[in-house]
Amino acid sequence: MGDLLLVRHGETEWSASGQHTSWTDLPLTQRGEEQAKSLVPLLAHRTFALALTSPLGRAIRTAELAGLTGVVTDPDLHEWDYGAYEGVTTVDIHRTRPDWYLWTDGVPPGPDGHPGESPEQVGLRADRVLTRVEAALPDGDVILVAHGHFLRVLTARRLGLAPADGRLFQLGTGTVSRLSTEHGRPVIVEWNSRT
Repeated sequence: MGDLLLVRHGETEWSASGQHTSWTDLPLTQRGEEQAKSLVPLLAHRTFALALTSPLGRAIRTAELAGLTGVVTDPDLHEWDYGAYEGVTTVDIHRTRPDWYLWTDGVPPGPDGHPGESPEQVGLRADRVLTRVEAALPDGDVILVAHGHFLRVLTARRLGLAPADGRLFQLGTGTVSRLSTEHGRPVIVEWNSRT
């Protein structure tokens, strides 16, 4: 049985400023490109039975710079749809909603095509990805290159927790995390690793 590796894309202008970024497809900053390149030594010795990435450019570029090949895009790896909070920081949201918390309150609807998502809706997408992952793990390691909040929800679901329990797993840009098993049960082996 292989391990599940999670890579959060490198830094973008909005991840550096704390703006919620789902469908806005910003490029990596120079620092984000360097973060992605720095992952090569962590990944170079591994072969992957399955390599998936979000369809967004920042994740695809991170996968390329990290030296991954044979990567397939999966729309279910898209970041949480932040609805009306796209591009808005938590600090700005707290000016009108001081007690707002993404993990329990979700987001208001945004423009057409971006209704926003609840933790449970993101969890359903994560579950679909995990079904695909489960089928590949007997053949070796699997790697997912995606986004902070989505990967946090996916981690919670892999560990048998509710989607909103993703709040427990802070995830930095340009990092590798590894989930494995102990006595047949999923565990975190490594989190937020950088070279």
